[in-house]
Amino acid sequence: MSLIKRNGASSPAFPALFDDFFSRDLFNWNNSNFSTTQTTIPSVNIKETTEAFEVELAAPGMEKTDFNVELDGNQLTISSVKQHSEEKEAQNYSRREFSYQSFQRSFVLPKDVVDEDRIEAKYKKGLLHLTIPKREEAKQKGPRRIEIG
Repeated sequence: MSLIKRNGASSPAFPALFDDFFSRDLFNWNNSNFSTTQTTIPSVNIKETTEAFEVELAAPGMEKTDFNVELDGNQLTISSVKQHSEEKEAQNYSRREFSYQSFQRSFVLPKDVVDEDRIEAKYKKGLLHLTIPKREEAKQKGPRRIEIG
């Protein structure tokens, strides 16, 4: 008996499809956008500029009152709890439906960099946008030419 290395070229249709299916991260849920309870966690974009940190959290279908944004020291936490219930009574039956969704995302910001009093948050068209300004002394300054004496 000898071992033969297969490169997928011998039977082009089925093995390539089979290999492609099992080579994906279908079973690695830790790298996807799902929590351990199989609920979705909103995607976040964080951008640092010379003036501020900008955080965008995609959460369509929510209201601005559904969010709780807290800064505790240098830890920023964005969370939400949303409940919906509906009850309908008819002659022979009653129907009760409810849904509950929540999430929490936390981010550690650099120490002594954030100007806590000027943080702004806006929610528009399914996007929560936070602007977290930097303190004046923490802003990155451009290059400075040093004269040689």
